[in-house]
Amino acid sequence: MEAGDLSAVWLTLKLATCTTVLLLLLGTPVAWWLARTRSRLKAPVAAVVALPIVLPPTVLGFYLLTLLGPQGAIGRLTESLGLGTLPFTFAGLVVASVLYSTPFVVQPLQNAFEAIGERPLEVAATLRASPWDSFFSVVLPLARPGFFTAAVLGFAHTVGEFGVVLMIGGNIPGKTRVVSVQIYDHVEAFEYAQAHWLSAAMLAFSFLVLLALYAWRPGARR
Repeated sequence: MEAGDLSAVWLTLKLATCTTVLLLLLGTPVAWWLARTRSRLKAPVAAVVALPIVLPPTVLGFYLLTLLGPQGAIGRLTESLGLGTLPFTFAGLVVASVLYSTPFVVQPLQNAFEAIGERPLEVAATLRASPWDSFFSVVLPLARPGFFTAAVLGFAHTVGEFGVVLMIGGNIPGKTRVVSVQIYDHVEAFEYAQAHWLSAAMLAFSFLVLLALYAWRPGARR
């Protein structure tokens, strides 16, 4: 691989790691609320969470570019705070990736929380466990497979992003050029050998991710 390819791989792994960690932290309370609430807002919130699954990446990227840009509401806020604007920066890529990969983390966590049921929490309550104790001592261990699935899917989905990262990050070497954009550049330059190397690596990575996911899943060996 060339130096540019290695730089794109490193940036992609860094982006996927940051995105996955943030989504696990932010998505856990959202998934817990969706699994437990009886509010009328559950359906609208669930629809918003799932929106990136059906929304074209360029549409999400366009609106993020508008909001985060110098004329957007968030862009003006970040500029007033002395943070500059987020488009065409690594921080902008993280924000876009978090939003675009949200359903791939929140939905597995929600399913895991719903599968636990009420009984374990009722038993914990009879032992005078506080809600926080019940969550950390009962819910998190029982939901461990859901966290594994959410982390794997969130990480893999971020690695494979193209439209959103291109719209928000552009194509800046060493700064916002991720693997998917690097492959696109190789194809445009008729550098098919380099494109084959990166594409084959992405294919192998995707297969191994899915293999690990299905092999590790409880009951897979039965």
